[in-house]
Amino acid sequence: MRCMSEQMINNNAPRSRLMALLLAALWPGLGQLYNGEINKAAWFILLTLLGGLPLGAILLLRLPASWTVYILGGMAALVLILWLSGMIDAVVSAHRKQQYQPQLWQGLGVYLLVFIFISQFIYPLLSSKVRQYWIEGFMISSVSMEPTLIAGDWIFVDRRYNCIACRYGVQRGDVVIFTYPNDRTVSYIKRVIALPGDKVSLRGMQISVNGKPISSAPVFQEKLAVVQESYENKHWLVVWRHPEKASAPFDIEVKPGEVFVMGDNRSNSNDSRVIGTIPLRDISGRAKQIWLSYSRPKGGLQWDRIGRAIQ
Repeated sequence: MRCMSEQMINNNAPRSRLMALLLAALWPGLGQLYNGEINKAAWFILLTLLGGLPLGAILLLRLPASWTVYILGGMAALVLILWLSGMIDAVVSAHRKQQYQPQLWQGLGVYLLVFIFISQFIYPLLSSKVRQYWIEGFMISSVSMEPTLIAGDWIFVDRRYNCIACRYGVQRGDVVIFTYPNDRTVSYIKRVIALPGDKVSLRGMQISVNGKPISSAPVFQEKLAVVQESYENKHWLVVWRHPEKASAPFDIEVKPGEVFVMGDNRSNSNDSRVIGTIPLRDISGRAKQIWLSYSRPKGGLQWDRIGRAIQ
C-alpha cells in the first residue's frame, strides 16, 4: 500500500490554471482537453465551429434583411460568450484537479497539434464551404452600381443561386455576381436586364425588353437624370450623370445561355454595352443585402444603409 501511494504521489501532475487559461484562449475546448475532460472539450469545439459561420449564414439567409445588425451582433456575442465560458470553465476545473494523473496522450505537443488541425484545416474548410454554397461577403469598390450600391458597401451574396438544385434561378432585375470575361480572377456585380432569347432595345435613357419599356420618364437634377426601372414586382433607380451623352441607340437579341447586364450608374459602367452578354455559367450568386457601409467621401459610417435589402 505504501509503495502504491508513493507511486501515485510521484505521478501527480496538478493542473495549472494558467496553462488551462492559455490553451482555452487559443480555442475553446483546448483547456478542457488539458484537464482530461474529452467530452466537454468536444462540445466546446463543436459549438464554436458550428455556432459561428454556419449558424450566422443560416440566420442571415432565413431572417428578414432588417434583422442583419441584430444577427451580426448576436453572433459576435455568442462567439465571445463561448470563448469566455470555455476559459472560465477550464480555470475552475484546473483548480479542482490538484490531484491528477495525466494520460499518456496529454502533452503540450498534442494540444498544439489539435489547435493547428482545427484552425488551419477544419475551420478553413468549413468557411470555404459556407462561402461556396451558402453565403459570401464582398466589398464594393466602384461606383458602377450607384445608387443601389456605393463604393464602401459590404454586401452578402446568396450562393444558393443559378446552379443545379439551387433554390433560385436567374431573373430579370436581379443584381448578380459574375466572373469578368476579360480577367477571370475578377468578379463583377451588375443587374440582369434580359435573359436568353430576349430582345433589348436602348433609345437614349429608355430601355425596352421584348418590346415592353422598363424605364419611366427621367427626372432631371442639374447634370443628373434619375430613372426608375421596373420589372414585375421589382423596382430600382438608375442614374445618368451626363444625360446628353446617353448611349447610342442599339438593339440586340440575347444569345442562348447568356444574359444582358447593366450597371445602375449608366454613365459609368463597364457592362454588356461594352463587354457583351455574359454566360449564365459565369454567374455565381445574387446580391442579397448590405451588412456594412463605410464611405469616407460621404462622411464615414453609413448607418442608414446597414441591413438594407438589395432590390
